[in-house]
Amino acid sequence: MTDDAATPEPTGAVSDAVSGNWVDRFAPALTRPYFRLSRADRPIGTWLLYLPCLWALGLAMIATHSVTWHDLWIAVSCGIGAFLMRGAGCTWNDITDRHIDAQVARTKSRPLPSGQVSVRGALIWMTAQAVVACAILLSFNGAAIIIGVLSLIPVAIYPFAKKFTWWPQAFLGIAINWGALLAWAAHTGSIGPVPILLYLAGIAWTLFYDTIYAHQDIEDDALIGVKSTARLFADQSRKWLRLFLTLTILLLGGAVIFACINRSILSLVIALGGPWALGWHLTWQLSRFDPNDNHFLVQLFRSNRNAGLIVLPFFALAMLV
Repeated sequence: MTDDAATPEPTGAVSDAVSGNWVDRFAPALTRPYFRLSRADRPIGTWLLYLPCLWALGLAMIATHSVTWHDLWIAVSCGIGAFLMRGAGCTWNDITDRHIDAQVARTKSRPLPSGQVSVRGALIWMTAQAVVACAILLSFNGAAIIIGVLSLIPVAIYPFAKKFTWWPQAFLGIAINWGALLAWAAHTGSIGPVPILLYLAGIAWTLFYDTIYAHQDIEDDALIGVKSTARLFADQSRKWLRLFLTLTILLLGGAVIFACINRSILSLVIALGGPWALGWHLTWQLSRFDPNDNHFLVQLFRSNRNAGLIVLPFFALAMLV
């Protein structure tokens, strides 16, 4: 038997995907490269897009003393929309970054640089996801529709940010937290201090977790000239992460205070438990941060799903009192 015959056929799995994910296990073989383009094998990004929507919806219901069946639709549709728009955004990112990704160890196995999908196929897939997301958006009120359409601007710009600024993580934060504005508007029909503070808190949170994530690629990024906050901060990263942590909690706490301004003191105290719990989780992450341990950097990054979910029970309980 030859060496070639003894080598198993490549599965096409992406190197940093979650082991045993549903795409690699259950998706039909022809669809797997497209789901991988959408990062469906790495669901943390969908959660990080969805959680600001849930925060905003929770605070909107607290602020307006109103919970309706339409809010259930907002929650469900934002989840579907987060999956679709994250997929479309990641596909666009991979189209624009395909030559860079081919030079980075962590990303060269992605569908485009590895040749599993053509650029034309990726463009069609991106468009299909965006069209379905647009159909969902049209079920919202006019303010939410306008905000949803405007979200395409930062999504389009983000993939190029790493080429012209040391702060691409800030551009990611601007794009990925847009759902805070949209979900608030979908419930209230307007924008005010609460969603703006919440949006800024989300940007600070993104700077925290994505700076941690970017430390994986410092060496490759330096070789090919890609900028990031991880490269910018270098040995000062821990100090900057502490600043982003503090801003996240202060801004989220401010959003809670404004949302509860017409509620009881008990409701305010309970709702402030959300930022408090998030702060403790981020403090734990910072205490475990090791820029030289790539495996644990990914684990810390993925733990932000749980960090964001911690906030929601406090908001839910605050609605009831």
